[in-house]
Amino acid sequence: MALIAVIDDDETIRELISAALRFEGYEVVEAEDGAAGLQVVHDHRPDLVISDVNMPRLDGFAMLQAVRADPAIQATPVILLTSLQERENVRAGMTGGADDYLTKPIDFDELREAVAAQLNKQLMRQSAQARTIGRAISTALDTQKKQLSRLYEEKLLAELGEKWPTADSMAEDRKFANATVLFVDVVNFPALAEKLTSSELSEVVRQFYNNAGDTVYLFGAYHMQFVGEGLLAVFVDSTDTDTVNSGLRAAKAALGLIDSAHRVQGYLLSHFPGRSLPRFVVGVGLNSGAVTLAKLEDPLRGKSQILPVGDAVSTCLLLQKQAQQADWKIAASASLLREVTGLVKTGRRKRFSVPGRSSAIDATELLGLVH
Repeated sequence: MALIAVIDDDETIRELISAALRFEGYEVVEAEDGAAGLQVVHDHRPDLVISDVNMPRLDGFAMLQAVRADPAIQATPVILLTSLQERENVRAGMTGGADDYLTKPIDFDELREAVAAQLNKQLMRQSAQARTIGRAISTALDTQKKQLSRLYEEKLLAELGEKWPTADSMAEDRKFANATVLFVDVVNFPALAEKLTSSELSEVVRQFYNNAGDTVYLFGAYHMQFVGEGLLAVFVDSTDTDTVNSGLRAAKAALGLIDSAHRVQGYLLSHFPGRSLPRFVVGVGLNSGAVTLAKLEDPLRGKSQILPVGDAVSTCLLLQKQAQQADWKIAASASLLREVTGLVKTGRRKRFSVPGRSSAIDATELLGLVH
């Protein structure tokens, strides 16, 4: 049976988690802080680590960095525990190499599911390693090790939200030779607007876009703004997200937005029973290419605003519309797929001919991640 290391300075929480895992048949070793936990990982080589973030001597992030920097244990899956109020901890875990996170207070059904998922992934990784060339894996892990070490040494796990460009902070346009653009829109917004009152519709939209904003934030969006009823986000490769490229982070965010739409559909069913409402469905477009964040003056209000411009942006918006007509949830361009080859599951492929555009758009349906 799998061996799991539980690291938490709160003895009560640590014992509760350990008891729940033992009840499921797992073997458990415990540690009261990050330093002791790191030693436990070295000594026992567990199949999975579950660690709190805020601990004395060595916190969860530093423990995670040390695990990822050691070739002997760097592939160990790590689930971080954080409170709902500590959003920066969730973001730091996602960009710093954690495999998953759980919020406190712990829901033990979620704990069981998260543990089972990570152990299954670990088995699949081990099987894949046995069939593939060790040199390629070693190179990838070494690259991750260097990136994580540099991130830790330079203390670059600050909130990306603090670095999102604002009109006041931009002295001039910001140009990115390669960025990833995500556009999400509510597919059947007019049909919902017809069936709901304005206040009801406002709450439904708020339910989705609050979650959507959190999702793109957690996966490292550099800039986001509303376009009509849709949300446009720009992801760039930057120093605090080097461990995962912008294309993969945007793909993960897109999948998270689809999950958010499912939750809103559950909200509709529970709050408006018997109303025969259309399903809450969103469509997402993903594209990579050159993007400029242009600073524009607003003469009416005397302020400035930022407008993402470039063919990559307009193509992404067109792609989302075409995906909607093709009944795809997520449409990814060929340029985006080149950045995530081997990391995502794909479905149908199609060349979309767009009126007013000289060339067709090659796109692929994105279905999920490869675990």
